Amino acid sequence: MTTTTCVFDAYGTLFDVNAAAAQAAKEPAHTALADVWPGVARDWRLKQLQYTWLRAVAGQHCDFWQVTQDGLDWALAANGLDDDATRARLLELYWELAAYPEVPAMLKTLKNKGLATAILSNGSPAMLDGAVSSAGIGDVLDAVLSVEDVGVFKPHARVYDMVGQRFGCAHDEVLFVSSNGWDAAGAAGYGFQTVWVNRGGEPADRLYANPHHMLPDLTKIPEYC
Repeated sequence: MTTTTCVFDAYGTLFDVNAAAAQAAKEPAHTALADVWPGVARDWRLKQLQYTWLRAVAGQHCDFWQVTQDGLDWALAANGLDDDATRARLLELYWELAAYPEVPAMLKTLKNKGLATAILSNGSPAMLDGAVSSAGIGDVLDAVLSVEDVGVFKPHARVYDMVGQRFGCAHDEVLFVSSNGWDAAGAAGYGFQTVWVNRGGEPADRLYANPHHMLPDLTKIPEYC
């Protein structure tokens, strides 16, 4: 079927999750980050995701801001940092993550083609509102969908159900785009057409389904709709 709806994961897909640590590391007040910020950013993201999966399996849901803080605390400890001011600054910057450079033009192209566009994210509504506002892309999104409406993190099917409930579209009318291979695989198993934005050149996850397409960034997404 023809694609009618293009849906994006948020963190790591539209918004650069490394930007907070990279920015803080440049600031004189946080020089301890200068040499270790890539490790902090990597560990922060990894633990943030791991905690969503563990909470989903255990039935212990909390909002994404809580796992974001918990993941950062682990990452700082793992990298030998114990500085409340640095922690506070990193969390502040996370609310203002930059969009990747190609994002505004790509979304505008999709809208000009007549597609519905949306975010489907683990992020809490407040976090997503902050990121969308900071990036200035609210006018090219038809919906910002948060897992808080269903009380479980991706890749649970109830999360992907939200797309059809909001747009009234069939599964195969949706192109779902994520920088997380496991998320793109989960959405493919659900029945969406999927693109894995593999910015880091990672190997594919060995899961029950596979993304349909792989790209290095978002520039060519309109060609798949």
